[in-house]
Amino acid sequence: MRSTQQLDRAEALRLLGTVSLGRIVFTHQALPAIRPTSHVVAGEDVLVRLDEGASRASLVATPGEPGIVLAYEADAIDPETHLGWSVVVVGYTELIADRDEAERLAALPDPWRNQPSAGVLRIRSELVTGFRLGP
Repeated sequence: MRSTQQLDRAEALRLLGTVSLGRIVFTHQALPAIRPTSHVVAGEDVLVRLDEGASRASLVATPGEPGIVLAYEADAIDPETHLGWSVVVVGYTELIADRDEAERLAALPDPWRNQPSAGVLRIRSELVTGFRLGP
């Protein structure tokens, strides 16, 4: 029998920072969409590189308007034992507008796809949840 332990915010963000790949969850053309992407945790924010493509417009708010709300999920679950953890961050997005900061941050996430970067998206964590799967 496996146990499930809820993680507090600090531990969930710490664990999220130990992996570099997760899934961004958003709405694209009025339908749910999930895309794998790399990330970096910066304080309580999650930073993801944006690739050129159709879904970029779904992730970035119109300048001058509040950012859209989306979710970001990452986990580390052993395929044999099914032990590990999962973390979900929900928050408002913000396109990093300062060119110098965007260029510096674009170099941080390790892109796993060979596509040009269309900028860096900051997810300001409003809600952070997570759980650990134990024996």
